[in-house]
Amino acid sequence: MGNDPIEQFSAGAERRPATCLVIEDDNTMRHLVTNYLEEHDFRAIPASGRDEVAGLLARSAPDLVILDLRLGQDDGLDLLRDIRLHSDVPIIITTGHRRDEIDRVVGLELGADDYITKPFGLRELLARIRAVLRRREAGKSAAQREVERGRCRFGGWQLDRRNRRLTNSNGEPVALTKGEYSLLIAFLDAPQRPLSREHLLQATRIHEDVFDRSIDVQVLRLRRKLESDPTTPSIIQTERGVGYVFALPVEPL
Repeated sequence: MGNDPIEQFSAGAERRPATCLVIEDDNTMRHLVTNYLEEHDFRAIPASGRDEVAGLLARSAPDLVILDLRLGQDDGLDLLRDIRLHSDVPIIITTGHRRDEIDRVVGLELGADDYITKPFGLRELLARIRAVLRRREAGKSAAQREVERGRCRFGGWQLDRRNRRLTNSNGEPVALTKGEYSLLIAFLDAPQRPLSREHLLQATRIHEDVFDRSIDVQVLRLRRKLESDPTTPSIIQTERGVGYVFALPVEPL
Protein backbone atom coordinates (compact mmCIF):
# COMPACT_ATOMS: atom_id res chain seq x y z
CA MET A 1 0.00 0.00 0.00
CA GLY A 2 3.01 2.28 0.42
CA ASN A 3 3.24 3.07 -3.33
CA ASP A 4 -0.49 3.56 -3.86
CA PRO A 5 -1.13 6.92 -5.58
CA ILE A 6 -4.15 7.51 -3.36
CA GLU A 7 -1.69 7.93 -0.49
CA GLN A 8 1.11 9.82 -2.20
CA PHE A 9 0.20 12.52 -4.70
CA SER A 10 3.60 13.69 -5.91
CA ALA A 11 7.18 12.54 -5.79
CA GLY A 12 8.81 13.60 -2.57
CA ALA A 13 5.55 14.86 -1.08
CA GLU A 14 4.56 13.97 2.45
CA ARG A 15 2.17 11.07 2.41
CA ARG A 16 -1.36 11.85 3.44
CA PRO A 17 -4.66 10.00 3.23
CA ALA A 18 -6.92 10.91 0.35
CA THR A 19 -9.93 13.00 1.35
CA CYS A 20 -13.41 12.01 0.15
CA LEU A 21 -16.44 14.27 0.45
CA VAL A 22 -19.51 12.04 0.82
CA ILE A 23 -22.74 13.86 -0.17
CA GLU A 24 -25.65 11.66 0.86
CA ASP A 25 -28.96 12.65 2.50
CA ASP A 26 -29.68 9.20 3.94
CA ASN A 27 -28.13 9.22 7.43
CA THR A 28 -27.59 5.46 7.60
CA MET A 29 -25.95 5.27 4.19
CA ARG A 30 -23.82 8.37 4.81
CA HIS A 31 -22.49 7.00 8.12
CA LEU A 32 -21.95 3.56 6.59
CA VAL A 33 -19.85 4.95 3.72
CA THR A 34 -17.85 7.45 5.77
CA ASN A 35 -17.06 4.88 8.49
CA TYR A 36 -15.97 2.32 5.91
CA LEU A 37 -13.69 4.80 4.17
CA GLU A 38 -12.15 5.87 7.49
CA GLU A 39 -11.45 2.21 8.25
CA HIS A 40 -9.56 1.99 4.95
CA ASP A 41 -7.25 4.95 5.54
CA PHE A 42 -9.27 7.68 3.87
CA ARG A 43 -10.34 10.95 5.42
CA ALA A 44 -14.11 11.03 4.90
CA ILE A 45 -16.14 14.25 5.21
CA PRO A 46 -19.94 13.86 5.35
CA ALA A 47 -22.47 16.25 3.83
CA SER A 48 -26.23 15.81 3.68
CA GLY A 49 -27.25 18.58 1.28
CA ARG A 50 -26.36 21.28 -1.18
CA ASP A 51 -26.02 24.10 1.34
CA GLU A 52 -22.99 22.49 2.98
CA VAL A 53 -21.04 21.62 -0.13
CA ALA A 54 -19.52 24.94 -1.25
CA GLY A 55 -17.96 25.59 2.15
CA LEU A 56 -16.67 22.04 2.50
CA LEU A 57 -15.12 22.12 -0.96
CA ALA A 58 -13.30 25.35 -0.14
CA ARG A 59 -12.15 24.35 3.34
CA SER A 60 -11.35 20.69 2.83
CA ALA A 61 -10.11 20.57 -0.80
CA PRO A 62 -11.22 16.93 -1.22
CA ASP A 63 -9.45 14.60 -3.60
CA LEU A 64 -12.73 12.97 -4.62
CA VAL A 65 -16.49 13.53 -4.23
CA ILE A 66 -19.14 10.82 -3.87
CA LEU A 67 -22.43 12.43 -4.89
CA ASP A 68 -25.88 10.90 -4.52
CA LEU A 69 -28.12 12.20 -7.30
CA ARG A 70 -31.22 11.76 -5.11
CA LEU A 71 -30.81 14.37 -2.40
CA GLY A 72 -34.35 14.87 -1.13
CA GLN A 73 -35.34 18.42 -2.04
CA ASP A 74 -32.02 19.08 -3.79
CA ASP A 75 -31.22 18.06 -7.36
CA GLY A 76 -27.94 16.15 -7.50
CA LEU A 77 -27.43 17.01 -11.16
CA ASP A 78 -27.70 20.73 -10.40
CA LEU A 79 -25.16 20.27 -7.62
CA LEU A 80 -22.88 18.41 -10.02
CA ARG A 81 -23.09 21.36 -12.42
CA ASP A 82 -22.22 23.75 -9.61
CA ILE A 83 -19.19 21.73 -8.56
CA ARG A 84 -17.94 21.47 -12.13
CA LEU A 85 -18.18 25.24 -12.58
CA HIS A 86 -15.57 25.73 -9.87
CA SER A 87 -13.58 22.50 -9.60
CA ASP A 88 -12.27 19.53 -11.58
CA VAL A 89 -12.27 17.27 -8.50
CA PRO A 90 -13.07 13.65 -9.47
CA ILE A 91 -16.73 12.79 -8.84
CA ILE A 92 -18.42 9.40 -8.50
CA ILE A 93 -22.19 9.65 -8.73
CA THR A 94 -24.57 7.19 -7.09
CA THR A 95 -28.10 6.47 -8.31
CA GLY A 96 -30.89 4.64 -6.56
CA HIS A 97 -32.37 2.54 -9.34
CA ARG A 98 -31.04 0.72 -12.35
CA ARG A 99 -33.73 2.38 -14.47
CA ASP A 100 -32.19 5.82 -13.80
CA GLU A 101 -30.09 5.50 -16.95
CA ILE A 102 -30.87 9.02 -18.16
CA ASP A 103 -29.53 10.51 -14.91
CA ARG A 104 -26.36 8.45 -15.20
CA VAL A 105 -25.83 9.54 -18.80
CA VAL A 106 -26.47 13.21 -18.00
CA GLY A 107 -24.22 12.98 -14.94
CA LEU A 108 -21.35 11.60 -17.00
CA GLU A 109 -21.90 14.24 -19.68
CA LEU A 110 -21.77 16.93 -16.99
CA GLY A 111 -18.34 15.72 -15.91
CA ALA A 112 -18.76 12.85 -13.44
CA ASP A 113 -15.86 10.39 -13.60
CA ASP A 114 -17.77 7.22 -12.72
CA TYR A 115 -21.08 5.99 -11.34
CA ILE A 116 -22.31 3.21 -9.09
CA THR A 117 -25.89 1.98 -8.71
CA LYS A 118 -27.56 1.36 -5.35
CA PRO A 119 -27.60 -1.01 -3.65
CA PHE A 120 -23.83 -1.35 -3.98
CA GLY A 121 -21.18 -3.18 -2.03
CA LEU A 122 -18.75 -1.05 -0.06
CA ARG A 123 -15.82 -3.02 -1.44
CA GLU A 124 -16.90 -2.17 -4.98
CA LEU A 125 -17.23 1.50 -4.04
CA LEU A 126 -13.74 1.44 -2.54
CA ALA A 127 -12.34 -0.18 -5.69
CA ARG A 128 -13.98 2.47 -7.88
CA ILE A 129 -12.62 5.27 -5.70
CA ARG A 130 -9.11 3.90 -5.94
CA ALA A 131 -9.43 3.39 -9.70
CA VAL A 132 -10.63 6.98 -10.26
CA LEU A 133 -7.80 8.38 -8.12
CA ARG A 134 -5.24 6.25 -9.97
CA ARG A 135 -6.57 7.52 -13.31
CA ARG A 136 -6.35 11.10 -12.05
CA GLU A 137 -2.72 10.64 -10.98
CA ALA A 138 -1.89 8.88 -14.25
CA GLY A 139 -3.48 11.78 -16.13
CA LYS A 140 -1.36 14.30 -14.23
CA SER A 141 1.79 12.31 -15.03
CA ALA A 142 0.80 12.06 -18.69
CA ALA A 143 0.13 15.81 -18.82
CA GLN A 144 3.57 16.49 -17.38
CA ARG A 145 5.19 14.17 -19.93
CA GLU A 146 3.21 15.90 -22.66
CA VAL A 147 4.56 19.29 -21.63
CA GLU A 148 8.08 17.91 -21.58
CA ARG A 149 7.75 16.52 -25.10
CA GLY A 150 7.28 19.98 -26.57
CA ARG A 151 6.46 20.41 -30.25
CA CYS A 152 5.89 18.05 -33.15
CA ARG A 153 5.06 18.29 -36.85
CA PHE A 154 2.90 16.12 -39.10
CA GLY A 155 2.30 17.06 -42.71
CA GLY A 156 1.94 20.82 -42.74
CA TRP A 157 0.62 20.89 -39.18
CA GLN A 158 2.43 21.73 -35.96
CA LEU A 159 1.36 21.04 -32.39
CA ASP A 160 2.92 22.66 -29.34
CA ARG A 161 1.96 20.44 -26.41
CA ARG A 162 3.17 22.93 -23.84
CA ASN A 163 0.33 25.31 -24.64
CA ARG A 164 -1.94 22.90 -26.57
CA ARG A 165 -1.64 25.06 -29.69
CA LEU A 166 -2.32 23.50 -33.09
CA THR A 167 -1.38 25.48 -36.21
CA ASN A 168 -1.95 24.72 -39.88
CA SER A 169 0.47 25.08 -42.80
CA ASN A 170 -0.15 28.83 -42.88
CA GLY A 171 0.75 29.18 -39.21
CA GLU A 172 -2.88 29.86 -38.28
CA PRO A 173 -4.15 28.44 -34.96
CA VAL A 174 -6.93 25.87 -35.09
CA ALA A 175 -9.03 25.48 -31.94
CA LEU A 176 -9.67 21.98 -30.60
CA THR A 177 -12.13 20.86 -27.96
CA LYS A 178 -10.81 18.83 -25.04
CA GLY A 179 -12.06 15.61 -26.63
CA GLU A 180 -10.57 16.43 -30.03
CA TYR A 181 -7.23 17.32 -28.47
CA SER A 182 -7.11 14.09 -26.43
CA LEU A 183 -7.92 12.07 -29.54
CA LEU A 184 -5.25 13.85 -31.60
CA ILE A 185 -2.66 13.14 -28.88
CA ALA A 186 -3.63 9.44 -28.89
CA PHE A 187 -3.00 9.34 -32.64
CA LEU A 188 0.26 11.31 -32.46
CA ASP A 189 1.61 8.94 -29.78
CA ALA A 190 1.09 5.97 -32.13
CA PRO A 191 1.33 7.23 -35.74
CA GLN A 192 0.87 4.87 -38.69
CA ARG A 193 -0.40 2.11 -36.39
CA PRO A 194 -3.97 0.76 -36.43
CA LEU A 195 -5.71 1.71 -33.18
CA SER A 196 -8.90 0.07 -31.99
CA ARG A 197 -11.91 2.01 -30.78
CA GLU A 198 -11.37 0.47 -27.35
CA HIS A 199 -7.80 1.81 -27.24
CA LEU A 200 -8.97 5.27 -28.26
CA LEU A 201 -11.80 5.19 -25.71
CA GLN A 202 -9.31 4.44 -22.96
CA ALA A 203 -6.80 6.99 -24.22
CA THR A 204 -9.41 9.76 -24.28
CA ARG A 205 -11.03 8.65 -21.00
CA ILE A 206 -14.54 8.45 -22.40
CA HIS A 207 -16.89 6.25 -20.39
CA GLU A 208 -17.21 3.03 -22.38
CA ASP A 209 -20.52 1.86 -20.90
CA VAL A 210 -22.39 4.89 -22.19
CA PHE A 211 -20.47 6.53 -25.02
CA ASP A 212 -19.46 3.42 -26.92
CA ARG A 213 -19.83 5.16 -30.32
CA SER A 214 -18.59 8.61 -29.42
CA ILE A 215 -15.08 7.91 -30.75
CA ASP A 216 -16.58 7.85 -34.25
CA VAL A 217 -18.15 11.25 -33.59
CA GLN A 218 -14.85 12.69 -32.28
CA VAL A 219 -12.98 11.29 -35.28
CA LEU A 220 -15.48 12.93 -37.61
CA ARG A 221 -15.05 16.29 -35.84
CA LEU A 222 -11.26 16.02 -35.88
CA ARG A 223 -11.29 15.11 -39.56
CA ARG A 224 -13.27 18.26 -40.32
CA LYS A 225 -10.45 20.30 -38.83
CA LEU A 226 -7.46 18.39 -40.24
CA GLU A 227 -8.56 17.04 -43.60
CA SER A 228 -8.83 19.03 -46.81
CA ASP A 229 -11.76 16.76 -47.73
CA PRO A 230 -13.23 14.98 -44.67
CA THR A 231 -15.35 12.73 -46.91
CA THR A 232 -12.18 11.13 -48.33
CA PRO A 233 -9.78 11.33 -45.37
CA SER A 234 -6.07 10.97 -45.98
CA ILE A 235 -4.78 11.71 -42.45
CA ILE A 236 -7.11 9.76 -40.15
CA GLN A 237 -8.07 6.69 -42.11
CA THR A 238 -10.57 4.00 -41.20
CA GLU A 239 -9.01 0.59 -40.63
CA ARG A 240 -11.89 -1.73 -41.42
CA GLY A 241 -12.62 -4.20 -38.66
CA VAL A 242 -10.11 -2.55 -36.32
CA GLY A 243 -10.63 1.17 -35.83
CA TYR A 244 -8.50 4.01 -37.18
CA VAL A 245 -4.94 4.77 -38.23
CA PHE A 246 -3.12 8.12 -38.29
CA ALA A 247 -1.47 7.89 -41.70
CA LEU A 248 1.13 10.68 -41.43
CA PRO A 249 4.59 10.34 -39.84
CA VAL A 250 5.10 12.51 -36.77
CA GLU A 251 8.37 14.43 -36.41
CA PRO A 252 9.49 15.92 -33.07
CA LEU A 253 10.77 19.52 -33.20
